Amino acid sequence: MPSQQKKIIFCMAGVLSFLCALGVVTAVGTPLWIKATILCKTGALLVNASGKELDKFMGEMQYGLFHGEGIRQCGLGARPFRFSFFPDLLQAIPVSIHVNIILFSMILVVVTMVGTAFFMYNAFGKPFETLHGPLGLYLVSFISGSCGCLVMVLFASEVKIHHLSEKIANFKEGTYAYKTQTENYTTSFWVVFICFFVHFLNGLLIRLAGFQFPFTKSKDTETTNVAADLMY
Repeated sequence: MPSQQKKIIFCMAGVLSFLCALGVVTAVGTPLWIKATILCKTGALLVNASGKELDKFMGEMQYGLFHGEGIRQCGLGARPFRFSFFPDLLQAIPVSIHVNIILFSMILVVVTMVGTAFFMYNAFGKPFETLHGPLGLYLVSFISGSCGCLVMVLFASEVKIHHLSEKIANFKEGTYAYKTQTENYTTSFWVVFICFFVHFLNGLLIRLAGFQFPFTKSKDTETTNVAADLMY
């Protein structure tokens, strides 16, 4: 492939990586990961509510990795509330999983920025074969994609398996018990998913630029090795 086309491909991959890094930084700081509706189970059972009457006992909440807000309703009007994970909810949430989500998000940002630098260096500089060359590009793309995947899997497990929304809704609620009705992933979660897909796409762009996938030998290399063996 002509060098000019390689430069264009690497520039595209570098711009995509940079946009991913900005997107993840924004996503980590915004409370737009989950939007959930919560039912005041205690109130609904007391009055035997059903059908449209349940709307008076239905609240909602949305939250991210650091803070969130919502509205509780238990038949007596809306009660807005705000919360932060640190330090308010440390006793209610699975702290190790939550901290790992934040940690892998930060690693994702750092490695994605490194990948941006690598792509631009390959486009305009004279890369070294081991670190800045194709192997380095594949490596940072793989690490970034893996971190994005881990963030999504850990967050999904925290929400679905550990019932994070219910724990938040019931935190310091001695009188009423709340149950999660619906949970939907929102903007920030899908930004991480798009970044995961972009890193997979970057791997294909590297291959499109004419570089073999790691640990695969080209036919030319095999032919050279056979010729060398015959000489000896």
